[in-house]
Amino acid sequence: MHLLFRIASLLMIILLAGCATTLPSPDRTHGEFVAREVEVDGAMRRYQVFVPARAATSEKSPVVLFLHGSGERGDDGVKPIQVGLGPYVRAHADAFPAIVVFPQVRENEGWDDAAVFALVALEAATREFGGDRERTYLTGISMGGYGTWSLARWRPQLFAALVPVCGGFGRYLDTAHFAETARQLRDKPIWIFHGAKDDVVPPDQSRRMASELKKIGARDAHYTEFPHANHNSWDPAYATPELWTWLWRQRRAAR
Repeated sequence: MHLLFRIASLLMIILLAGCATTLPSPDRTHGEFVAREVEVDGAMRRYQVFVPARAATSEKSPVVLFLHGSGERGDDGVKPIQVGLGPYVRAHADAFPAIVVFPQVRENEGWDDAAVFALVALEAATREFGGDRERTYLTGISMGGYGTWSLARWRPQLFAALVPVCGGFGRYLDTAHFAETARQLRDKPIWIFHGAKDDVVPPDQSRRMASELKKIGARDAHYTEFPHANHNSWDPAYATPELWTWLWRQRRAAR
């Protein structure tokens, strides 16, 4: 509960002090990236938000939280939009219908260390740009794929669907951990992606998770393995048209 109290406290700071560093165009005829920052534990943390064009979205936009890989760590707030989902969104900026939040972990951090910051950034962007809480999604690549599983287990109620890409489970490779994760997330729509030739994160981790989800009858779980892809399975994953058609249909289950 202390983590939830920290998040609530940080959100109050955001509401009182504001966190905008650049403003989107008033008419929003084009989708664009804007810089944001917020103070977390006494330090300013930078992140980016993609704000969709008004013509591309409904009154309330879906929201995607993107967790980057290890190569994008730092404190510039920019590298997270340069690899993974960012380039895809930029290439489809005027048609992409969702708000996308790009937090950044510091050097030598992982997403478990930056989970509170990621959720504070998500909440701040959702409030500022009128995001749809019932259509909030979580995705990540590589280290961010690990983070997707971890954050989803911690706060499953926040997300309508998960898209882990070339992720895994670190030291948690025993069968019990895969089975418990599948049990906890069995009712969550999930689409897993991995490259068959990945020599950084073994595809067997995604295969095992997909197998466990199938074994327990997960209601909406998919696994796509690209036979010729190495670690970079994110470019073909995010370029899969069926992914977005499927994702935008997902809504949080009634509570």
